[in-house]
Amino acid sequence: MILKDGTFQIIREYQRNGDHVRYYSMERGDWEELPASMVDWEATAKAAADAEKASAAEVEKIHKQEEARRMDNVADIDASLQVGGGVFLPDGEGMFVVEGKSIRVLDQAASTMKTDKVRAIEKVLSPVPIVPGKQNLVLPGAHAKLRLRSTTPEFYLREPPPDPNTVSRIQKSSRPGDSGPDVELIRARVTRNARQIESISSLFGEEMSTNRDSISVQRWEVAPSVYRFTLSQALPPGEYVITEILPDGLDLFVWEFGLDAETSPGAKK
Repeated sequence: MILKDGTFQIIREYQRNGDHVRYYSMERGDWEELPASMVDWEATAKAAADAEKASAAEVEKIHKQEEARRMDNVADIDASLQVGGGVFLPDGEGMFVVEGKSIRVLDQAASTMKTDKVRAIEKVLSPVPIVPGKQNLVLPGAHAKLRLRSTTPEFYLREPPPDPNTVSRIQKSSRPGDSGPDVELIRARVTRNARQIESISSLFGEEMSTNRDSISVQRWEVAPSVYRFTLSQALPPGEYVITEILPDGLDLFVWEFGLDAETSPGAKK
């Protein structure tokens, strides 16, 4: 509280009662009074506003320092990132799946592009070469080794720290201020001895259409180079892959898993 004679009182609070001001002196630890006419109210209000502004700035500075320290710790100590009910993200790069208190690493497999043999024969036999071509992106084997039970699992991708001297092969999001990876969750179509991920139709060497059973996921950046993916809907039983979207299409290296149907306790094995 600033007085008109140029002096000031260090106070905790004050109460203005008519012609007098009752205040709690921080120096003497007691309530005191003085005439209200002795107080420079304009200077007191300005000093209070400046003090509140400085306090808010200090709080914001401390908050940013704590946030930076927390993020540094997450980046340096992988085990400090909690991702589920009492489980922590393992160290190392890759895609992880969380089911309740269980966390596992998704295996990455190589898919291949195969030409539809029936369409190829039709093109050869056709007197007019207007039969469209068809290629299928497939994985060998009808089932993935990793089996899930939860219809709403969560996925975490840890990428290597960005190198400013190299260009990443991963297609980044085009949304302003969002540099996370674009990934797609796809339900594969099971054939006799393979899983079909995508079908591409072409004519005269030009791609006409693509067909794949995609399921929407939402991406959240939870730490530097660590991303969480949540599902837009519960998954039905089936075979699935998660793949990154590259500038020229889907990455041929995909993360694979399968979801088994729940069985009742009395069902026959």
